[in-house]
Amino acid sequence: MAKKLKTQYRCKECGAVSTRWSGRCHQCGAWESLVEEIEREENAVHRGKIGDLSVAPSVAGIMRLGDIDNADSPRIRTGSEEFDRVLGGGITPGSLILVGGDPGIGKSTLMLQMCAAIERFNPLYVTGEESLRQIKLRASRLPEPPESLMLLAETDIGVILPAIAGANTKIAVIDSIQTMYSQSVDSAPGGIVQVRECAAALMQLAKRNGIAIFVIGHVTKDGMIAGPKQLEHLVDAVLQFEGDKTYSYRILRAVKNRFGSTNEIGVFEMVEAGLREVPNPSEIFLAQRNREDSGSAIVATVEGTRPLLIEVQALVTPTGYSVPQRSATGFEYRRLQMILAVLEKRLGVDFRHQDVFVNIAGGISLNDPAMDLGVAAAIVSSLRDVPLDSTMVIIGEIGLSGEVRPVSAIDQRLAETQKLGFKSALLPASNAAKALRPKGLNLIPVERISLAFTQLFK
Repeated sequence: MAKKLKTQYRCKECGAVSTRWSGRCHQCGAWESLVEEIEREENAVHRGKIGDLSVAPSVAGIMRLGDIDNADSPRIRTGSEEFDRVLGGGITPGSLILVGGDPGIGKSTLMLQMCAAIERFNPLYVTGEESLRQIKLRASRLPEPPESLMLLAETDIGVILPAIAGANTKIAVIDSIQTMYSQSVDSAPGGIVQVRECAAALMQLAKRNGIAIFVIGHVTKDGMIAGPKQLEHLVDAVLQFEGDKTYSYRILRAVKNRFGSTNEIGVFEMVEAGLREVPNPSEIFLAQRNREDSGSAIVATVEGTRPLLIEVQALVTPTGYSVPQRSATGFEYRRLQMILAVLEKRLGVDFRHQDVFVNIAGGISLNDPAMDLGVAAAIVSSLRDVPLDSTMVIIGEIGLSGEVRPVSAIDQRLAETQKLGFKSALLPASNAAKALRPKGLNLIPVERISLAFTQLFK
């Protein structure tokens, strides 16, 4: 019997399906988000109706948890400690991993360097955006080009799947998922249905054959992974490659990870020969600081299990507008507003006629409440034009009533502070009472921001 065409409209934001097009999605309320889909329906063989107990259920494939042996599936090390940390200890066989990031941020370079480090696993690199000659030119910039790396320039998923299955490989890279298409779907490559169907096919291949597949994905202008939201639900891990192109540093962050923590980050530096690991980011982020300038404070933050010392810069200047400006780069804007409100209410500092700018040096974005007290100190330092003690690290979360609240992982923060040669640490009193005291580091406990600023501006 001839196949029947069915037209429907799917929201590219939430995936809701509608039989008619409209300007706004009825599910999530997004405007201009409905995209036409054309699907073929075939008469399926009757397999039993839902709830029909006369149809005998199949027990094939059912196993008890205790009978499953995963001892022969160790994680694969990528040759990069930073990359392995984000993955949760290495690549899990049979996993599907999505790597997203802005154009030119270094996604393809990261994948090529990974393939060069694990040549013994016979990786396969599938490219849909570049020719094989272009991949060769890109790989030639690496210190040790992977001469034995298998390459395939193809966009038809029907050709790619058997190629991966027959290549005797444990690792495959798809660059990128938005260029792949299936002939069974009537839509252009990059469409919602194409991306979903291609990703689902790759997932089935990865689970069935135990092949780890890395999928590179484009991002929208808002920084979100392009395509349907179901793409992020399908994969086992979502890695976001972040960084300002004006800086050489890149942050690899796990947004989702079924096999590890989502709090870990990896720090890389983009150099002429590719991506270089940064084993001690604190030293690099503090290398350019000027010890004599006002409006600069050193804070101790933790990303996953890694402590970092970061410079917070603030600039407070008289405004030339009726409404003063508030700007935050690398720091949450709403949290900056809260800190300013607490300073005005609890300390009587007037910002009604001041523009306030806050910047996290190094081009990274952080969202650790333990930075609150350091941000507040940098702001008041700039307002008074009085430099802070350059040998002091400031730690603490600010509450709305002006109290300095305790933070997590205080021992790791203090150990990093002592390791980099700082002499003192201003921290919450409750943390100071329980923390291990590193040798040579003076701890200054405070309970309220008023006491903290008494210590900072003696």
